[in-house]
Amino acid sequence: MNIFNVGLESWNIIYVKLNWVAVIILVIAILIVSFMIKKCANIAKKHSITINEVNLGIGDTSVKLVYNKKDQEIAYKLWVELSTRKIGLPFDQENDVISEVYNSWYDFFKIARELLKEIPVSRLPYSNDLIKLTEKVLNTGLRPHLTMWQAKFRKWYGDNINDNNKEKTPQQIQMMYPDYEELKKDLIETNTRMIEYKKLMERIAFEK
Repeated sequence: MNIFNVGLESWNIIYVKLNWVAVIILVIAILIVSFMIKKCANIAKKHSITINEVNLGIGDTSVKLVYNKKDQEIAYKLWVELSTRKIGLPFDQENDVISEVYNSWYDFFKIARELLKEIPVSRLPYSNDLIKLTEKVLNTGLRPHLTMWQAKFRKWYGDNINDNNKEKTPQQIQMMYPDYEELKKDLIETNTRMIEYKKLMERIAFEK
């Protein structure tokens, strides 16, 4: 399909005929290619942020995390989940019920894993830093507390929600746990790390 034709109408007249269908198709093709190039450039655009691993409980150094537009989308989803659950809020020693806090932590653990699993294989090379960081936070920053305390506390708490303590609130009963102070200290430290992770996801998600 020719875009234009050039010919001689007579010995002294040259004519040019435009193929308007071909011109329109060419313009549309150029616009599509320009849009795709711009979109790919935005996706590939890299940002970086320095992370203190100590604050997240995943190490003892500062590392640089490189991320792009797609990583920001993942970070936003993680930030929303953290911001709307107890895991992303400071532990209230007077009012929070530990078993409910553990429910929130466990739910986030599952949701975060599902979000990471949703990342297509084709994007793994571009989202690798964020994936590794989140895996570290889950496995090194969050899991140890749940492994050490959750089952023991739930068993004890279930055994002590009975008629002997019916006049007490759940908060008062949980304070009777033999290792309450040690559990509380570790819970607050873990909770603080998750709040730092929430702040980090917010910074990544909303970076321009």
